[in-house]
Amino acid sequence: MVRVHFNRRQLCIPYGLFLALFVVIPMLLILFYAFTEEVDGILTFTFSNFLNFFTSTAKLSTLLMSFTVAIISTAICLAIAYPVAYILARSKLRRRNVLLMLFILPMWINFVLRITALRELLDLIELLGTQNYLNTIIGMVYDFLPFMILPLYTTLEKLDESYLEAAADLGAGPFTVFTKVTFPLSMPGVVSGITMVFMPSMTNYVVSDTLSNFNITILGKLIDQYFTTYDNWHMGSMISIILLVIIFLTMLATGGFKDDGREARGANLW
Repeated sequence: MVRVHFNRRQLCIPYGLFLALFVVIPMLLILFYAFTEEVDGILTFTFSNFLNFFTSTAKLSTLLMSFTVAIISTAICLAIAYPVAYILARSKLRRRNVLLMLFILPMWINFVLRITALRELLDLIELLGTQNYLNTIIGMVYDFLPFMILPLYTTLEKLDESYLEAAADLGAGPFTVFTKVTFPLSMPGVVSGITMVFMPSMTNYVVSDTLSNFNITILGKLIDQYFTTYDNWHMGSMISIILLVIIFLTMLATGGFKDDGREARGANLW
């Protein structure tokens, strides 16, 4: 009987093939379409799609709307999730994991079902169709709140108690301990939560379409329209590239590419 041995490089082959087929090749196609234009049946290299996006009032308004929805939704999620995660993480309740599960339970339910149920609720209280902007914000917060709670809880639950005790021993009050120790140590969770909420809020047009009766257009919807309705892959690809650049810059600004393991343990507190 012949034994087959695999080294680590060989085990990476399936993952490499997956990345090539479903990440690298699609990205190359998007880049190709973004910087080309069909003229008389001939594809030519051009920057016109890029210039058209930043000179179009309608497209810039959509970008501004997407940023506004994402920023407000993220801020509300953070304002709600941080106290919840803090109370759960610092409490001595035996059943706190059960309480945490109740908060993240909506993540297990079908997304379309959740949004449809929320639509019916808003319709019942006569908000649907009259508060399109407010409904979209409510939908984004309702959908992405668990994604903010979970990383915050994980970070706060792992905080080293010795730092908090040392600050208290040195005379710091509860407010000072929180602002000078707890909150700085929880920043990796804050950054992770912001990233997980801000990015999808800019593109999740299912929420905006369902809860605003198609009266609000965000960046994700605009991309879908150019690929499907307008059959313009060149502009759709360019908007996708611009969105990827925005995501990259946001990740860079929030430190999403850094290893926050040491910070989470308090190594860079001082």
